[in-house]
Amino acid sequence: MSFKKRGYVVAQVTKKGEISLQKGHPWIYDAEVVSMDAQPTDGDIVDVISSKGRFIGSGFYNSNSKIRIRLISRNANDKFDEAFFERRIRYAWEYRKTVMGDDLDCCRIIFGEADTFPGLTVDKFHDILVTQTLSLGIEKRKDIIFPLLYKVLTEDGFEIRGIYERNDVKVRLLEGLEEGKGFYALPGVKTPESTSVDITENGIKYHVDFENGQKTGFFLDQKYNRLAAEKIAKGKRVLDCFTHTGSFALNAAKGGAEYVCAVDISQDAVDMAKRNAQMNCLADKMDFVCANVFDLLTSMTGKEGYDMIILDPPAFTKSRATVQSAIRGYKEINLRAMKLLPHGGYLATCSCSHFMTDELFDQMLHEAAADAHVSLRRIEYRQQAPDHPVLYNVPETEYLKFYLFQVV
Repeated sequence: MSFKKRGYVVAQVTKKGEISLQKGHPWIYDAEVVSMDAQPTDGDIVDVISSKGRFIGSGFYNSNSKIRIRLISRNANDKFDEAFFERRIRYAWEYRKTVMGDDLDCCRIIFGEADTFPGLTVDKFHDILVTQTLSLGIEKRKDIIFPLLYKVLTEDGFEIRGIYERNDVKVRLLEGLEEGKGFYALPGVKTPESTSVDITENGIKYHVDFENGQKTGFFLDQKYNRLAAEKIAKGKRVLDCFTHTGSFALNAAKGGAEYVCAVDISQDAVDMAKRNAQMNCLADKMDFVCANVFDLLTSMTGKEGYDMIILDPPAFTKSRATVQSAIRGYKEINLRAMKLLPHGGYLATCSCSHFMTDELFDQMLHEAAADAHVSLRRIEYRQQAPDHPVLYNVPETEYLKFYLFQVV
C-alpha cells in the first residue's frame, strides 16, 4: 500500500466510508471498517486509509461504539502530543473571541466535532469551565486537555477557578464509559466549594447551578435569539412557555414588555426563573407559573390578552424513530399559540432537535398555521449562536431553529 505506516494501527474503510470522509464527515461506523493490520486498544489513535491505501486521516478508535472511529486529524504529519491539543484549544478560543467579541463571560469554548474535539463540550460560566465528555478518546486524554484549557484562558487574562465535569449522561455507556460528575482536580488549583456561579448574558444576570442544571447548567445557544425576541417585546404582554431559567422572559422584560408570564412544568425551574428576575430587579412586572404548557395552552382563550408568545420547548425527539411523535407535539403547541394570538400578534418558536430538520419544522409550521386559519409573516429565521458553530457536511452540528413571526 502507498501509505507509509507511522506506528499507529492502520484501519482500511469501505468505499462508502471513504466517500463520507472525503465529503468532510468525521465519523466511521463499525460496518465501514474493512480491516485493521492489528487490534488497537479502545481509545487509541488509528490511521485510516482508503481501499487503495491512500491516507485519509487519524482518529479515536472504540470497539464499544457504533461510531468505530472519530477523526481528529486529516494531516499525516500531525503528532498527537500536548502541543497538538494546545494548538487546537487556542484555535477554538481565538474563534470565540472573534465571533463573540467582548461577550465572553459565558460562552461555549469547545463544540465537539465542530472544533475537531469529537465528543467534547466545554462551556465557560464566568470563572468556571463545565465539560461533558462523550468519547473514550477524549476521556483518555483529559489529563492533557483540561490543564491546557486552564492554561490558555488564564494566560489570556481570564480567571478560572475550576473545571467541573458533567458526565451524568447515559450516552457515555455506549462508549464504555461510566456516568458521574464532579470537579476535575487541576494541579496546583484549589477545588471550589460551590457548584453554582453567577453569569451575565445580554446584560442580564443568571444564577447557574452547573451541578444539577440541565445539560451543563445553562443553555448558551439561544443568546442572540433572546436579543431578537427582546426587540419585539417592547410594550407587549408576553407569555414565555418552557421558561427554564427564565432567559427569554427576562430578555422580554428587559426589552420593555408591559407584562411577562413565565411558565414551566418544573417548580425548581420556576423558582430559579423568579430568583433570576429578582436578581435583575425585573420581577415587579412578571409572574411565574408552574404548569404543563400543553394543558395551559389548551385551557387558555384569547381573553388572556397576550400579544407575544414564546415557545422554547426541550427536544421532543432525540432519534429518527420518534420524529413523527415530535412533529405532533410541536404542531400542537404552535397551533394553540397561533389561535391565542390576536391579529398582529407575535410568535417566537424554536426546536433544538437535530432530527427535527428545517424542512420538517417548516412544514409543521405551515400546517399549524393552516389549521389555525392564520397567515404568518416571517420576521426572522435564526440558528444557534456562533460559539456553537455549524460545520458544513456534519449535519449533527446543525440543530437549533428559531423563528420570529407576526400573525396576520
